[in-house]
Amino acid sequence: MGFPIFGSTGTTHWDREKAFPGVTVYTTFGSDHVNLVDMEGVVVHTWTPPAPLEPYYGFMLPNGNLSLRCQSGEEQWKFGGASATIVELDWDSNVVWRYDNPAIHHDHEILKNGNTMVIGWEPLARELVAKIQGGAVAPGEEEHEVVSDYLRELAPDGSTAWEWHGSDHLDPAHEVICSLEGRHEWTHCNGVTELQDGNLLLSFRQTSTILIVDKFTGDVKWRFGPGEFSHQHNPTQLENGNILVFDNGEHRVRGGCFSRVVELDPKTSEIVWQYRGDPPLSLFSTGISGAQRLPNGNTFICDGRTGRLVEVTTEGEIVWEYMNPETFPWRGDKRNRAIFRAHRYAVDGPEIQGRV
Repeated sequence: MGFPIFGSTGTTHWDREKAFPGVTVYTTFGSDHVNLVDMEGVVVHTWTPPAPLEPYYGFMLPNGNLSLRCQSGEEQWKFGGASATIVELDWDSNVVWRYDNPAIHHDHEILKNGNTMVIGWEPLARELVAKIQGGAVAPGEEEHEVVSDYLRELAPDGSTAWEWHGSDHLDPAHEVICSLEGRHEWTHCNGVTELQDGNLLLSFRQTSTILIVDKFTGDVKWRFGPGEFSHQHNPTQLENGNILVFDNGEHRVRGGCFSRVVELDPKTSEIVWQYRGDPPLSLFSTGISGAQRLPNGNTFICDGRTGRLVEVTTEGEIVWEYMNPETFPWRGDKRNRAIFRAHRYAVDGPEIQGRV
């Protein structure tokens, strides 16, 4: 989808009777701050991490602080999602916790025990690289390095409490790289979520797979996606046990390229609800993006590449729309509005504590 060059920005539609009232947290790639906007699209608060950190993606914690991924300039690999620093900022942007690791990327999760789960890259052994299927190799790059993903659970003091390496638990016969993607990365984990039972839900962009890792054994106990999803992002578990996923749709096997939000029953591997744009290309993001199920049953969607945020009802009616008014240069795009992910919070909830 192309966004209108001269179109309206900010809140462009709001059905006050049907939308879930609250405030939304997001940051634009290339910006130096994080915004908190109300339903009218007014910025009611901002956070700014210490220089030279650039915000990449943030979410609020129950104590009202902001957990924020940042790019520091120290990233070991320059692939999409690389963001080597995580900071926790209080309401006044004071740093209360910080973790630096040049290999970490994309997402992190604050666990129920208070620890932090991060995703990192590491080189694959050459003998395993030879077993990986799929992907395209550019001329002259036949012998290039291939990286895989690991998970690391951090205690508050930064020490490692638990670790998982994809190379030890993933099967190359199952995790096959999309034929239109490169082979510099095997799986490209772009999301990690702790489930109700303590196991971990992961999203692998390169192989269009979501899977559940047994926290005790490290083994894969469930997987879904190839042939149905295409380079998805942000799987989360709903209260009913189902999984909500933003299915990006780039390189979709059939039916053309479009994005959709899907609710999946992991017990049956059946899609029980989905939202598509009307027309389909009105919701299409080639990367990033996410979805959040709101307390009123609506679904909040981040159409990341275009910087468009929408809230839809179960029936698919759009009841709130916001076009990111900010533009910052990003990877050669002078009019970039991209948002990795966004979150809605109730004004009277613990995160906001009535401060706006």
